[in-house]
Amino acid sequence: MSRAVFLDRDGVINKAFVRDGKPYAPATFAEFEILPGVADALRQLDEADFLLIVVTNQPDVARGLQRREVVEAMHQRLRDELPLDDIKVCYEVETPASACYKPNPGMLLEAARERDIDLARSYMVGDRWRDVGAGKRAGCFTIFIDRGYAEPLTETPDATCADLPHSAAFILRHVQQ
Repeated sequence: MSRAVFLDRDGVINKAFVRDGKPYAPATFAEFEILPGVADALRQLDEADFLLIVVTNQPDVARGLQRREVVEAMHQRLRDELPLDDIKVCYEVETPASACYKPNPGMLLEAARERDIDLARSYMVGDRWRDVGAGKRAGCFTIFIDRGYAEPLTETPDATCADLPHSAAFILRHVQQ
């Protein structure tokens, strides 16, 4: 079985826009900015034989605040510039019926079925409580990137790091133990 690093998108791979202490996705393709050190961090994880899978909630499409083709253009840029194996997107808004909307683990579980991933040997890296929750529910080791948002964690992550480069270094040390 394979092992993976599941990655939230906004605030982990690309810049999030913080308003009133809450992070938001970039509104336009022009605002879409890959964070410093992300490409190198992902290359290191890729070289260590991790599958790299983005799992992202994009509810603004369902809300009519964002066009799906803009989100897809952002994802094409990620595919072109980063060594990603897949990008899973939940375009729904949060409802009790949604299996994919984090903190529900649907995107992680789907990727695990498709790619024969051992979730217990995998990691979920995110900057919000929803990411930690999805990782915990899927059985992954969770890494919280603390961006200082004005929202509490609902579960304790397994580790806390400053950004994706620090998270990658942590993962590479952790698998050596």
